[in-house]
Parts: sequence; structure tokens; C-alpha cells
Amino acid sequence: MFVIGIDPHKGSHVAAVLDPAERVVDQVRVRADGQQRDRLLAFAARFEPRCWAVEGAAGVGALLAQQLVAVGEHVVDVPAKLSARVRVLDTECSDKTDSHDARSAAIVALRHPRLRIVQREDHSVVLRLLAKRHHELVAQRTRAICRLHAVLGHFVAGGLPRRLSAARAAQELRRIRPVDAVGIERRRQALELLTEIRRADSDLVQLKDRITDAVAASDTTVTGVHGVGPIIAAYLIGYTGDACRFPTAAHYARYNATAPIAASSGPNPRHRLNPRGNRQLNHAIHMAAVTQVRNDTAGRAYYLRKQAEGKSRKEAMRALKRRISDAVYRQLRADATH
Repeated sequence: MFVIGIDPHKGSHVAAVLDPAERVVDQVRVRADGQQRDRLLAFAARFEPRCWAVEGAAGVGALLAQQLVAVGEHVVDVPAKLSARVRVLDTECSDKTDSHDARSAAIVALRHPRLRIVQREDHSVVLRLLAKRHHELVAQRTRAICRLHAVLGHFVAGGLPRRLSAARAAQELRRIRPVDAVGIERRRQALELLTEIRRADSDLVQLKDRITDAVAASDTTVTGVHGVGPIIAAYLIGYTGDACRFPTAAHYARYNATAPIAASSGPNPRHRLNPRGNRQLNHAIHMAAVTQVRNDTAGRAYYLRKQAEGKSRKEAMRALKRRISDAVYRQLRADATH
């Protein structure tokens, strides 16, 4: 089989064809425009059978990857980290060029058996877009709240409570009547920040309705896990994608960083917190775990039992998150088989 590695860019794409012996058979550069797919298909017509290895098929190469999949081509997603490792370790093509990057992507596809196969975009992409928008709005609101806290600290001794609402901030601003130019400008900026917060609050309310409808349309069973509502479900489904690409619950836990990583030294085996993995999935599972601990649930009983065994609160929470990860994996796998 021939493997065609592609290094995609905004203005152009470079494709390098490799045979099973990793020899470059041919390469081409095509302009990134409305005819990019047709040009690449015409170039690759004489290489049969073939597989396309697109570097960053979920990023800058997403459009091209979807165009190739739409006409029945076999496309795999090559993480940029893997292709960079291949290029750096190469004794002949270690320079950073587009052709070398395309060649490295093809080599990764030749030697790595478990790359993600690019599929046609489905409903999970809708949920991922909604979850990403929710994350952006929450971050935007948090930034505005923090800046408003800082400004109001110049007017109110000791500042305001940590959980500051738009109504409470407006109430305080109505009481503030500065007379000097500095105070007037600070109050004006505080009002602008308050407007940003109110806009974010309104957008979040509307977005929650859209997320609720989208999760209902997915007909998922993951909401059966205690602590998983529509918003958390959107994160779990959207950022997981096809759950069948994870062979076991352990592989899924490794992906969402609820599985600890080995940190042994000498004869003493130990593990530590995993800072890697998909942080959005990890955050969603953490929120579900917090909800379970706050309520009278089996998760809370498990959390308390781990503490009774000598685990710290953080260690017990990590154990509960792994347990929730396994439950989420089972539900997502069950949804995928229907």
C-alpha cells in the first residue's frame, strides 16, 4: 500500500507518496483552494491502494481530510507530535521543511497501527462545538468578573464576596459616586465590565437551551450517570468522539487523564497525578465527581470508603473520577453500538 503524507497549511498543502519501504515515490504541492481535493486525487490516481496521512486532521487539515473522506478515501489523523519526532530522529531529513513534514507523517502512518481513522463528521461534532463555546463563554465571564473585582477593590474596602453576581455588582456601583477624574474613569470601566458579564450570562442561558436540545437529539444514555447533566454530557460526547476507538476502559481513562501515571524510582513503585490527556474531558468528569460527593450517592459512599482506607481527600477524589470514567465509557460504548 502507498501512503500519502500531507503537511497542510493555510495557503498550500504538500503531499509526499511513500512505498512500504519508506522510499519517497513522488511529491507535489497544491494550492489550498476550491480545487485542492481534485488536484490531489488526480495526482494520487496512479497509486493504488493508498492511504492518506494528514497531519493535524482535526486542526488546519480538517477541511481537506473531510473532503477526502467524503469521496471514499481512507484517511488517518497523524498528530503533529508524532511526525515531529520522526523528523527529528531522521538522519537525512531532519530539517524543518514542508516536504520533510509530509514524509514524516507518511512514515508515522506506515509504522503506527493505531492512528485515528478520520470519519465523516456526525452529531458528536455539534456537541463538541457547543461544549467549546460553553467553555469560552465561562472563561470570558470569569475574566470579566476578576477584572471587575480588581476595579471595585479601589472603591470598596476589603472588596466584594468571591462569588460576585451581576446584580450585586450593579447594586454596589449605584452607591459609588466618585468626584475625581480617576474615580470616574474607574467606575466607567466597571460598568463596561458589568455589561460584558450580563452579556455572557445571557449567552450562557441561550447556549444551555441549545445544548439541552442537542443532547436530547443524540439519544444518549450517558446522562444516566449521576452528576452528568446536559452540559457535562455535551463535553463527554463531544470530546470523546467515537468511543469505540478506545479498546478498553483503561485506554479511555488514559486519554481523559483519570488514570495515574507511573513515577517509580528504584525499587519503590508509585504513581502520581496525570497532568496530560484531554483536559476538557477530565474537567467534565471532575464536575460529575464533585456532584456525587455532595449528594447521598454510591459515589459518595465510595469516596468515604477510600478515605477510611487511608487515602487523602485528593486521592479518594481521583479514585472516584476513575470509577466515573469507567461508567461513562460503558455508556458511550453502549450508545455507539445502537
